[in-house]
Amino acid sequence: MPTTHFDLFLPDKPLSGAIFASPHSGRSYAEAFLEASVLDPHTLRSSEDAYVDKLIAEAPALGVPLLAAHTPRAYVDLNRAADELDPALIHGVRRLAHNPRVTSGLGVIPRVVAGGRAIYRGRLPIEEAQSRLSEHWHPYHDALQALLSSQRQAFGRTILIDCHSMPHEAIEHHCMSMDRLPDVVLGDRFGASSDPDVTAAIEAVFESEGLAVARNTPFAGAYISQRYGRPSSSQSVVQVELDRSLYMDERSLVPHEGFARIKRVMTRLIAEVAELARPQMPLAAE
Repeated sequence: MPTTHFDLFLPDKPLSGAIFASPHSGRSYAEAFLEASVLDPHTLRSSEDAYVDKLIAEAPALGVPLLAAHTPRAYVDLNRAADELDPALIHGVRRLAHNPRVTSGLGVIPRVVAGGRAIYRGRLPIEEAQSRLSEHWHPYHDALQALLSSQRQAFGRTILIDCHSMPHEAIEHHCMSMDRLPDVVLGDRFGASSDPDVTAAIEAVFESEGLAVARNTPFAGAYISQRYGRPSSSQSVVQVELDRSLYMDERSLVPHEGFARIKRVMTRLIAEVAELARPQMPLAAE
C-alpha cells in the first residue's frame, strides 16, 4: 500500500503476527528542505539509517508485513514523541521538563544531524513543525498502530522488530569498556517492551551468525519501543541496531561487500521471528 511518506508492504499470505519496520531509512529529501538547510545533501544523510529497509526487504515474501518510511530522519524523527519539540529550534515552544534528546538537538524535529552539525541557520515557525507532524509523523504512527492491532487480532500476539543502524564511531564511543564492541544492540527497555523469550531468541539468531550482541547499552529503545511495547498484552517490541560498517562504507554511504551477508542474517531473523509470532493453535472464528 504505497503512500506519499511511507510504504506498507503486506504479504500475499500472512503467516504470523510478526512485523518489521524501518522508521529511519527514509531518503525522500524535499527540495524545500534542502534549500532551508545549511548542510549539503550528503551531510544530511549522516543521520539516516541508510539501506536498512533493503536489508529487511524479504519480509513480505516470508509472510511478514514491512513498514518503511520515506521521511528522512533529519526532517522528522518518527522514533520520537510528537511533543518532543525543541525550543532552541522552534518559535513558540515552551521549555518543559529536561529532556536530554531534545536538549542535544535530537527532538522530533531535529536541530542537528550526526556529529552535532546544525541543520538550519535559524529557527523554524511552530506552524512548520505542526505541518510536518501532521503530514509525516501522525500518518506513520496511525499505520503502525493499525498494523499492530490487526496482527494481534488475527494471530493472538504480535512482535514488532523496529530496525535501525548505528554509526561505528558511536559504538566505539559508548562501548569502550566492553571486551568486544557489539555488532548489534538489542533494545527492549530492560525487559519493559518485550517478552524476555522474544529478546533471547533474537539474540540467539545474531550470535549464531558470529555477531557480537549487546542488550540495552548504549541503545535501550526509544519512543516506538516505549509506546508500543506491551508484553503483558502479547505485544512485544524490540529495537535492533546494526553497526553500519558491517554493510556499507560510512563515508560514501555506499553498500560494500558485507551487505549481502547482513541481508542474509536479517532474512533469517525475519523467518525466526515469524515462527515465534505464529499462533500456537488455530484461533477460534469470530
